[in-house]
Amino acid sequence: MTSNSSNKIGHVAIIMDGNSRWARQRNLKTIQGHKQGVNRLRDIVKYSAKSEITHLSVFAFSTENWKRSASDVSDLMKLFLQSIIKEVPELIENKVQLNFIGDIPRFSKSLVSQINSAMKDTQTKKPNLNLNVAISYGGRWDILNAIKRIKDHKINTDKLSEDDFSNLLSTSDFPDPDLLIRTGDEIRISNFFLWQISYSELYFSKLLWPDFKLSNFKSALNKFSTRDRRFGKE
Repeated sequence: MTSNSSNKIGHVAIIMDGNSRWARQRNLKTIQGHKQGVNRLRDIVKYSAKSEITHLSVFAFSTENWKRSASDVSDLMKLFLQSIIKEVPELIENKVQLNFIGDIPRFSKSLVSQINSAMKDTQTKKPNLNLNVAISYGGRWDILNAIKRIKDHKINTDKLSEDDFSNLLSTSDFPDPDLLIRTGDEIRISNFFLWQISYSELYFSKLLWPDFKLSNFKSALNKFSTRDRRFGKE
């Protein structure tokens, strides 16, 4: 699906980068940086649920993150489980529907069970916000999976349109992002939403994610409102 040509912002995607560096700078354990990152996300979710934003997608754990040390991955899995359990009641209160995308079966059975429960518990007919969490996700993984679905469903590629292909991606139920924010003073996409951000506006912040406050998020939205979105037109 594609975004409209106006500067009304419906879908914001965020690459939340810098948790580990934030912790190292303070001589803290890496997991402390991730915990602070969860706190920062909570503030932005609350604000987004009360704004015109309908979708907020966050890159929480990439396919490449599995290459980290076993202890770091284990700590992150525990934090995912704890955060889901802790945050769901408030998400329900704020009518935030939680969605997970990625290679979910790769996680432990207990985490997969909690993920499925959280998505079921937060389902609502008219959510104030769809919070889409990408875990064990990669843009290349998503595209390859879509190609496999073409083969599995014996789709005629001669008649395959861009919209048809978009509907084969894990984000088929979401509009394409209007704005992609990346923190951590890195100017790259890092294998996130490779198909979906073809016409997204990009915003890069030097701040590490735990330092990216709500005021910084609002500044990114304000910057987006000044962009001239032509979508290839003159």
